[in-house]
Amino acid sequence: MSQFAINLLFVGASFALYIGIAIWARAGSTKDFYVAGGGVHPVTNGMATAADWMSAASFISMAGLLASGGYANSTFLMGWTGGYVILAMLLAPYLRKFGKFTVPDFIGDRFYSNTARLVAVICLIVASITYVIGQMTGAGVAFSRFLEVSNTWGIWIAAFIVFLYAVFGGMKGITYTQVAQYIVLIIAYTIPAVFISLELTGNPIPGLGLFSTHTESGVPLLAKLDDVINALGFRDYTADVDNKLNMVLFTMSLMVGTAGLPHVIIRFFTVPKVADARWSAGWALVFIALLYLTAPAVGSMARLNLMTTVYPDMAGQVESYEDAATNPILYSDRPEWVRTWEETGLITFDDKNGDGRVQVYNDGNDAFAETATQRGWNGSELNVNNDILVLANPEIANLPSWVIGLIAAGGIAAALSTAAGLLLAISSAISHDLIKTMINPKISEKGEMLAARISMAGAILLATFLGLNPPGFAAQTVALAFGIAGASLFPVLMMGIFSKRVNNKGAVAGMLTGLGTTLLYIFTYLGWFFIPETNMLPNTPDNWILGISPLSFGAVGAIFNFAVAFTVSNATEEPPQEIQDLVESVRFPKGAGTAVDH
Repeated sequence: MSQFAINLLFVGASFALYIGIAIWARAGSTKDFYVAGGGVHPVTNGMATAADWMSAASFISMAGLLASGGYANSTFLMGWTGGYVILAMLLAPYLRKFGKFTVPDFIGDRFYSNTARLVAVICLIVASITYVIGQMTGAGVAFSRFLEVSNTWGIWIAAFIVFLYAVFGGMKGITYTQVAQYIVLIIAYTIPAVFISLELTGNPIPGLGLFSTHTESGVPLLAKLDDVINALGFRDYTADVDNKLNMVLFTMSLMVGTAGLPHVIIRFFTVPKVADARWSAGWALVFIALLYLTAPAVGSMARLNLMTTVYPDMAGQVESYEDAATNPILYSDRPEWVRTWEETGLITFDDKNGDGRVQVYNDGNDAFAETATQRGWNGSELNVNNDILVLANPEIANLPSWVIGLIAAGGIAAALSTAAGLLLAISSAISHDLIKTMINPKISEKGEMLAARISMAGAILLATFLGLNPPGFAAQTVALAFGIAGASLFPVLMMGIFSKRVNNKGAVAGMLTGLGTTLLYIFTYLGWFFIPETNMLPNTPDNWILGISPLSFGAVGAIFNFAVAFTVSNATEEPPQEIQDLVESVRFPKGAGTAVDH
């Protein structure tokens, strides 16, 4: 059986499973559509939450970022994990006790203001749309390779599949679909990692293999990787970062952004009791850890495999890695996996010195320029998209065909699971918070369901269009979304739960300040999101304020949000007494075993 047929079998079987589950769990009411009827078991919800949260950025991009940037990019790992802990401990149980359907629902009622509700809807839509672009980008990468179609067609196929099970199933269908998607993606991620760890280190546990001895050379794996990439002008894989402030702010931005993600928060509204929300959070952390403890090993091993593919002499123990680095493969002898990925356009080769060989080195390293010139090199010639490394890893390591088919299904599952959750958050905000609560309170349940499904379909079309024109690779786009969510929604949720003094005026001013300053900074250095050429200033560290990257500014925006909200609140009237009593009732465990339904 050909590789394409195997890929089609795995991907097709997973699609049939998702659509079958959606038909079985089709939403019959608005409560089914928004919160899956409110009766999801904590273990089931924990698994669905893990799938919802571990997006294409986690499955596809994170290991690629670690592969390309090493320790410096571990901020993605630390920020996303730390943020989930904040969400689980400080937000999820209290929001579940409040008993609403959506994040804007909580903000509108807690701050007794439809203006606050409307601003929250705007913040939610901006963050979620930006986030879903990364998912569509990741889905396009996976589809384009494994179904042998263009990236454009890959994104359209992903949109069609999400439409089939999300529009009709709502949260109920999405929940059980995400359970299946988690099982698919964790198996798909783990099995190739075990194979590759065994091949390189003899250790079947990837996380331990990362710190084991490289079998062929007899030196520690990370030391081997450092030696190989040093010979090509790259800094140590384990090297520390230069700008500590930016690293701290970027980690904080991902943390507060994670805690403010509306599509993850609404998952905690689907369980029967507040205690179940806490158990869901705990189970989700266990399921998430299975992938996150494996990702650093996958990234480092992928980088080593890639480099020793281009420079085969570096694979074993050699007297001089510098000498081995002078003998890259002929382009005509490139491995089959390179030829395959070239067809997707995600690997490109430019023979800059016309010698017919594939040079890969750090041509941005001025200290290495003289060495490159002596070797007759004229610029790094192989461009490899970060998003392909996890998907290509089994092919790079010559693993069995069925493993490649499995990881195809896993990559697609990761993208689709989070895309569905994000689209539901957008749909719920429009149909429930805008139409039902603000525009037409008398709308029937049937009418609200129709509005929810139409909103979902519209969001899918918009996400597809933007996915065809993304501002960066999947994890970078997702980082922007986290910054926006962290600057706008996280502070107002925290203040809504833990401060009785913050009023509606402060909440609105804080959200607008956090969102506005973050968007302004991103616009200044990255352009108007989808048109990078419109940036006002060059996107380089020399131009950033205090060296703060646009991807890191969400933490600063959150600080502005907190400061403005408290300042405005203290300068204006206190919230009504019934609102202060409501905050007390949410924070303290009186009656915590049950929650008020909407």
